[in-house]
Amino acid sequence: MRRLRRLLLDVAPIRESAAFRRLWIGGGLSAVGGQMTNYAVVLQVFLLTHSSLSVGLVGLAIALPSIGASLVGGAILDAADRRTTALVGTSLQVLISASLAAQAFARLRDVPILYLLVAAQSAVGGVNAPARRTFMPRLLRRHQLAAGAALQALVGYTSMLAGPALAGVVTATVGLRDCYAIDAASFVFSLYAIARLPAMPPEGGERPAGVRAVADGLRFVAGTRTVLGAFLADSSATFLGMPIALFPAINAERFGGSPETLGLLSTAVALGGLLGSSLSGPVGRLSRQGLGMLVAGGTWGLALAAFGLSDTFAVALVFLAVAGAADVSAVVLRTAIVQGAIPDAVRGRVSATEHAVGAGVPQLGNFRAGVVGSLTSPTIAVVGGGLSVVAGALAIGAAIPAFVGFRRPDSDEGALLAPLPEQVEGQP
Repeated sequence: MRRLRRLLLDVAPIRESAAFRRLWIGGGLSAVGGQMTNYAVVLQVFLLTHSSLSVGLVGLAIALPSIGASLVGGAILDAADRRTTALVGTSLQVLISASLAAQAFARLRDVPILYLLVAAQSAVGGVNAPARRTFMPRLLRRHQLAAGAALQALVGYTSMLAGPALAGVVTATVGLRDCYAIDAASFVFSLYAIARLPAMPPEGGERPAGVRAVADGLRFVAGTRTVLGAFLADSSATFLGMPIALFPAINAERFGGSPETLGLLSTAVALGGLLGSSLSGPVGRLSRQGLGMLVAGGTWGLALAAFGLSDTFAVALVFLAVAGAADVSAVVLRTAIVQGAIPDAVRGRVSATEHAVGAGVPQLGNFRAGVVGSLTSPTIAVVGGGLSVVAGALAIGAAIPAFVGFRRPDSDEGALLAPLPEQVEGQP
C-alpha cells in the first residue's frame, strides 16, 4: 500500500493550503471552459470558411499575441501587485468570452472578428497566466512545487478530455454559441479564489516596468543555466515534435479518415497526460530534475516517431498515450526547476517567459508540422520531428552540463513569503 501511495499523485498541496486548493479548483473550471471555447472557435471558423488554412490561422492568432504579451507583461508583474494584475486579467477574460458569445448569438459571419477576439483573449492570457503562476511558490513549500505542478497538469489534461466532449454535447443540444457563454461563467470561482488571496507584491518592493526591465529578465534567463536549459528543452520538444496539425492527414492516410478516429488520436495524448499526472509521485520526488526533463523529452520524441511509423490504429494510440505521459512529466519538472530556482524579484518576468514557452511555442510547432507535412509527407514530418526532438535533448545535455546535473533543493528555506490567514487560523 505504501508503494502504491508513492506512485500516485501527491495531493498534499491541496490538502494543506486552502488558498492553493481554491485556485486549483477555479483554474480547473476555467480550463474546461477554455477548452470549450477552443472547440467552438475552430468549429465556427470551419463552418464559416470550409478552409483548413483558415482554421490553422487560429493557431497563429493564439501564439503570436501570447508570446508578445508574455514578454512585455512579465515586467508588469514585477512592477505591480500580482494579485491585482490577475484580478484585472481574469475580469478581462470574462468580458472577451462574453464578447465571443455575443457575436455567436448575433450570428455574425465575420471571421476577422473571431481572430481578433481570439488574439485579445490570448494576449490577456499572456499576462494573466504568468501572474497566476507566481502564486504557487508563495503558497507551497519548495519541496511541494513539483506536486503542485502535477496537480495543475492533472486539471489541464482533464480539461482537454472533458472540455471538447462537453462542448460537443452542448453544441449538439443547444448550440455552439452556448459554449462561449459557459466559458464566461466558468471564470466566476477563479475570480473568487484570486480575490481571497492576500496582496502579492514582489519581494523587495515594486520596480519600474519598461524595456530595461524586460531586457533584464531575458538576461537573467540567459545567464541562469538551469532555467535556460529548462526553457530550451521544452521549446525544442514542442517546436520540433508537436504533431497535432498532422493528425487529420495521418488519420485520412492510414486509419480511414473518420471523425471518430481523428478524435481518438487527440484523446490518446490527453489520456496519456492524465495518466502520467495521476501517477506522478516518483516524478515529483526525482532528485536529478534536469536530467529527468531531458529523458522525458527524449521519450516524447521517440514515442512520436514510433507513432509516425505505426500502421495499426491501436498501436498508434498506445504510442500517443506514452507521448502524453512523457510530456506531462517534462512539464512538471520544468515548472519545479524554474519556480524553485528563481528569486521573487524576477519571478514575474521569468514566469511570463515560461508561459510563452509553454503556451506559444507548441502552437508554432503545430504550424511548423503543417508546413513540413505539406512540403514532404505527414509521415516524414512526424517521424523526422520526433527524432529531431531526441537529437535536441542530447545536444542540450551536452551544451549545458549544469542543467543535466541540477538537483532538486531539499531545503524549504524561503518557500513562503508569509503565513496566509487560513494557514494560521485553519479557515477553509
